[in-house]
This record gives sequence, structure tokens and C-alpha cells, in this order.
Amino acid sequence: MIWIVLGIIALLAIIAIVTYNGLIRSRNQVENAWSQIDVQLKRRIDLIPNLVETVKAYAAHERETLDAVITARNAAMAAPSGDPHAQAAADGQMAGALRQLFALGEAYPDLKANQNFLALQEELSATEGRVAYARQFYNDTVLNYNNKLQAFPTVIFANLLKFDKREYFEADEAAREVPKIGF
Repeated sequence: MIWIVLGIIALLAIIAIVTYNGLIRSRNQVENAWSQIDVQLKRRIDLIPNLVETVKAYAAHERETLDAVITARNAAMAAPSGDPHAQAAADGQMAGALRQLFALGEAYPDLKANQNFLALQEELSATEGRVAYARQFYNDTVLNYNNKLQAFPTVIFANLLKFDKREYFEADEAAREVPKIGF
């Protein structure tokens, strides 16, 4: 009888250890996925000053658009890096400002033909693709983590050990609107 009790206790201990390690692994994957978004957003932020300087030379009277890009960049830099909602709002503002900036390229043929502008535009476009992939990867990782937190028997250990549900990286509603561009 004592062997059966010891066997059950050993089995429960193994289940607890495996479950805890799985929760830790999943939480670390979420944090890693978030850091990948952060890396790509910082990369985009670092490219913007060069793009703005290139555009300034060709479109000096488009100050409002350039100021909007700089304001959006500063907001993105100031957004708390661990807060998906704040990062999403800053990301939406940045995306809208960049669309306006790229629209200037259409209005100024010399700018559109400038190799530096084209290279920076290409680099930003590639970075946007990386940001989109990192967002999707993060959200997929959060989905797996949150599912694990809510599944039995992990939910018992997750509640006891205070593992918290994570939030998805969602686009701000304002970022979903098409920006108005006028020349």
C-alpha cells in the first residue's frame, strides 16, 4: 500500500515538474517573440532620420509631413517596450506617417528617382515585412501560451504559481484608417 501511495506522489511530482517547466518554456518563448518585434521596430525607427533628411532636400515646403514622421518616431521611441497596446498605437502612428512620406515620393519625380531615397524606401519596406512577421509570430506564441494556461491540468499550476495571461499585439483602431494625403 505504501508503494502505491509513493508511486502516486512520485507521479504527481513528475507531472508538476513537467507542467512547470512547460509553463516557463512557453513564457520565455513569448518574451523572446516580443523582443523580436522590439528589434524590428527599433530598426525601423533608426532608418527614419536618414529618410527624413533625404526628403528634406527635395521637399522643403512639405514640413507638415516631415514633422508628422518625426513626431511618430519620437512617440514610438517613448512607447513602453513591454506594453503591446502602447507599441501597437505607436506603430500605427508610425505606419500612417510613413505612408504620407512615401506619397511625397510620387509628387516629386526627382525624389522618386533619388537612389538614397529608393534604398531607404526599400529598406523600410523590408523592415515592415519583418515587423509584420514578428507580430504574427508573437501573437501565435501568445496564443500557444494562453492556451496552455487555460488547459487542464496546467491551469491548476498556472493559477497557483501566478502565471498571467499575455495580451496580443493588435493594431490601433486609428491605424486601420486610410490616411488623407493632400498636395
